[in-house]
Amino acid sequence: MNSTPTPPLVSVVVPTRNNARTIDACLASVAAQTYPAVELIVVDNHSTDGTPDLARRYADHLLTAGPERSAQRNLGIATAAGHWVLWLDSDMILPPEAVAAAVETAERTGATGIALPERTIGDGFWTACRALERECYLDEPWLHNPRLIKRDYLLGGGGFHLEMSGPEDADLRLRMMADGAGIALAPVLVDHDEGRLTVADVLQKRYYYGRSIPAFAGQHSGAVAAQGRTVLKSYARNYRRLARDPAHAAGMVILRALEAGGYAWGARRGARDRAKAAR
Repeated sequence: MNSTPTPPLVSVVVPTRNNARTIDACLASVAAQTYPAVELIVVDNHSTDGTPDLARRYADHLLTAGPERSAQRNLGIATAAGHWVLWLDSDMILPPEAVAAAVETAERTGATGIALPERTIGDGFWTACRALERECYLDEPWLHNPRLIKRDYLLGGGGFHLEMSGPEDADLRLRMMADGAGIALAPVLVDHDEGRLTVADVLQKRYYYGRSIPAFAGQHSGAVAAQGRTVLKSYARNYRRLARDPAHAAGMVILRALEAGGYAWGARRGARDRAKAAR
């Protein structure tokens, strides 16, 4: 008598902090997955806006930890029971077939990690500029970080780098590539709800992420420049797409220039902090 094999458990890990605006839709999308074996682990960083109350409606495990999302993710990975771990930010929404498609891609390709491409959703001019930018990356596998990864690999490789907040996703991808761990792209599209972006939002976030760039560059020589070249090539390949929407394409260029400034400003602060800590 033939029996249907039990599908491998997928542990979805969602770090969050004060994300009451988006977390309900995020967690509801995890609960709505067509894949039959999913556990949901939410790691909250001491939220004060009701985020934990929303998370309790869906989570199999609700943990409290900080100080940054790398530590939150690592705690989620350590708690997970799944063969696979899928990490998700709390402003992202999965289509119902996302987990099933990611696992199928992993089984078909033998990859250790599976990337799920994103598109930006939200309101306002600058959010539309960000959405246009992300459209240019859809056919650029090198720019997509893996989200579904074998838990054993994460445990053996140390998980996410605790000195990084922002570049830790790219750091993991580059470590996997150096290890020869295969990464494949799943045929799904994740919605990333960025709300109504403002210039101040962009500068603040890129400054914050930029503080981790010295640690990232110290681990991966030349990677920052290589990523920049890949981004520029993706724009060149998508020139027709950009030409069809000149207003948002111009805004995209302005946004990227501002981001570069924010990254550089943050990187200078990060370098000073590292030098001070080394004394």
